[in-house]
Amino acid sequence: MSATKALDLPVSEIAARLGDDRLERDAILAPHTTFKIGGPADLLYRALNQEELAEAVRTARDLDIPFFLLGLGANILVGDKGFRGLVIKNEVEHVEWLDDTRVKAGSGVKIYHDLIQMTVAKGLGGLQHYVGIPSTVGGAVWQNLHFLSPPPERERTMFIAEVVEGATILTEEGEVREVDLDYFQFGYDYSILHDRKDVVLDVTFRLEPTPKEEMRETIRENLQWRDDRHPDLWLYPSAGSIFQKLEGIGAGRLVDQVGLKGHVLGSAQIFHKHANIMVNLGGATSADVRALIDLAQTRVREQLGYELKTEIGMIGEF
Repeated sequence: MSATKALDLPVSEIAARLGDDRLERDAILAPHTTFKIGGPADLLYRALNQEELAEAVRTARDLDIPFFLLGLGANILVGDKGFRGLVIKNEVEHVEWLDDTRVKAGSGVKIYHDLIQMTVAKGLGGLQHYVGIPSTVGGAVWQNLHFLSPPPERERTMFIAEVVEGATILTEEGEVREVDLDYFQFGYDYSILHDRKDVVLDVTFRLEPTPKEEMRETIRENLQWRDDRHPDLWLYPSAGSIFQKLEGIGAGRLVDQVGLKGHVLGSAQIFHKHANIMVNLGGATSADVRALIDLAQTRVREQLGYELKTEIGMIGEF
């Protein structure tokens, strides 16, 4: 890993606004990502509630500091040289029941575990379809989290937008405001958050009374479906799908067709069960992963004539 110089940040001003005891210097980011890859951030701040999250973002904007908002660290590859600036770790995990069918969850709440368990326990359906997908509430809205409909058909893509009623956001202009579903302009792997610098503080979900055993069966089937195709993150850290979906043909199928399923470079591997996923075999670097990405793109372009575009975010310095 190459050394890199930290930014000359106004640390005293940042500390005055956020608290010096809450700032971590030269924080290694790898443990904060599902890929377990990434160098140091100049500063890391953990926001534990909405007010802290909003203040951290305002501080970075006011002081013109580069910042990155980090949730579970899924769907990203952090560079080996880390991130120059302030990383804000979103740990806003409050949950509030508004009535019998509506729940408001902080943007740092983990959907795949905490929120699904809570809602199923209350006999409310809508979120159980997304079990096993590592995502916070904020990340789910940013990307319009989706999964296939339950068996036996698995023909329809189900989106988190279907159960979102509204949200509280910090706008790019610095205003805290309530917005409804339409504000997000949801699409496939898309929300307006891709094009605006708004930050989600919490999300309200409207759910439907559903038999608990029916939801538990969906959970069991979805977990089995994922287990047959996706890596166990405890054994094979990964960032999920590497390449964007191609209309009419899967990106993983193309990578498989050029003979790269299971291929290893350094300590990174194209997963042996799913060729659109790359895994960390232990000690992999972002350079290893980027070399695999380049190899897959080159072979698919030269042998099959398709251009693969990456879906994961590239964060920091490589």
